[in-house]
Amino acid sequence: MSPLLTGLIAGLAFGLVSVVTMLPMTFEDRPRALAASFASRFAIGFLIPNLSLGGPDWLVGAAVGLMISASDAIVTRAYAPILGMGALGGALIGWLA
Repeated sequence: MSPLLTGLIAGLAFGLVSVVTMLPMTFEDRPRALAASFASRFAIGFLIPNLSLGGPDWLVGAAVGLMISASDAIVTRAYAPILGMGALGGALIGWLA
């Protein structure tokens, strides 16, 4: 499978997982929060299979997940769940890709 197709599938899957985990929560602007979560996780899933930075793929994935998730964590002040999910999801995608 090409890296582009792998990235699209991984991005869609990670984005959907993120949205599903947020459905039970309440937010001031729910549609915007869900869309932002999907976009951030889609970016992680899409970029990792299309990167070639050297080093272990799972580690590159975890680093990308942390970097992309950092801005969301700072804005929401929900550091542990956002950074944790970004790093773990990124590591898993890197390992699988």
